Amino acid sequence: MINEQETNNIENLWNRILSRDEMLIREAFCELDEAEREAVITHLKRMANEEGWHQEQRESALAAIKTILID
Repeated sequence: MINEQETNNIENLWNRILSRDEMLIREAFCELDEAEREAVITHLKRMANEEGWHQEQRESALAAIKTILID
């Protein structure tokens, strides 16, 4: 079971990844291990391409993908 601190850490991670701030995105992504990075990229691609996400979420996901994959 995830405790409150872990929930806060996950929420903080996603807030930074979806912030559209290149520096915050890079910092958050660099904190992850390889498996976590792959999971984040997979989820961002789903957010950017699948139905059911708000336009703002799609745009944030696309910004994150562009920032992460440029590095």
